[in-house]
Amino acid sequence: MEPPLVVGVDGSDSSLAAVDWAVDEAARHGLPLHLVHASLWESYEGSEPSFGTGRPAGEVMADHIVASCVERARRRDPGLRVSGTALPADAESALLRLGPEAFALVTGARGRGEIAGMLLGSVSLAVAARAVCPVVVVRGAEPNRRGAFGRVVVGIGDASGGAGAVRFAVREAAVRGGTLTAVRAWRNPAQEPVDHMLIADDAARLREERAATGLDDALRTAVRENPQVDIRRRPAEGPAHRVLLAASAEADLVVVGAARRHGHFGLQLGRVAHTLLHHAECPVAVVPQPG
Repeated sequence: MEPPLVVGVDGSDSSLAAVDWAVDEAARHGLPLHLVHASLWESYEGSEPSFGTGRPAGEVMADHIVASCVERARRRDPGLRVSGTALPADAESALLRLGPEAFALVTGARGRGEIAGMLLGSVSLAVAARAVCPVVVVRGAEPNRRGAFGRVVVGIGDASGGAGAVRFAVREAAVRGGTLTAVRAWRNPAQEPVDHMLIADDAARLREERAATGLDDALRTAVRENPQVDIRRRPAEGPAHRVLLAASAEADLVVVGAARRHGHFGLQLGRVAHTLLHHAECPVAVVPQPG
């Protein structure tokens, strides 16, 4: 049985954008879509029934949110397999529990009740930082969410454990029929002492060549196994988070890896992933990898 694409919904505009994106994503991959709303209504309301229903008002609201999101998904793609569940749990825990059996978890950038001006909701951040499956935070402008650019971007870091992010990104580019741009940042520290401009130029050229070699190494298997995908290499000077932010402006999806260190319970996100989740101009996929 195919693993579902799981979407956290709460009725906010951000979660509705996530539903729309996830419908298209599930259709591309031929996957079932499962919509989940989690709320601790029992903790806040006890067992007091709402007027005319005999059920807690929070439970009634939760069922309404799920039903309306399921209807929205079916209107967008009538042929898609869609299901929905309302759970009496906190949203972060509920989504994390579903992660091991999911193709990916999808959230909006902000939820209901988030403080005005927040760049990223607390649930989305926590799920992206802790899930054992890929997590997609749907953010950015409508053309990026709609897939108008035909381009997936993957960040290639120094760690050798980024194969999961590369596989995910290649698969996304393949089902979208677009290009994959693999980016590896390199830096030429301005403070590094040099005695001659030619030496500085040689140092920069060496760093760029090393970045290009790193891209070749990281992509070798993907290129061999996916000859139908147009995979482009881009060594770029600058801090990785800034380079990828710039690339997100004309991308449909940015993919990065995030280490999962066994026994570590804090937020497991590096600076690059954290920055993209808050500021990218397109949806961001965080793919867990062994630390």
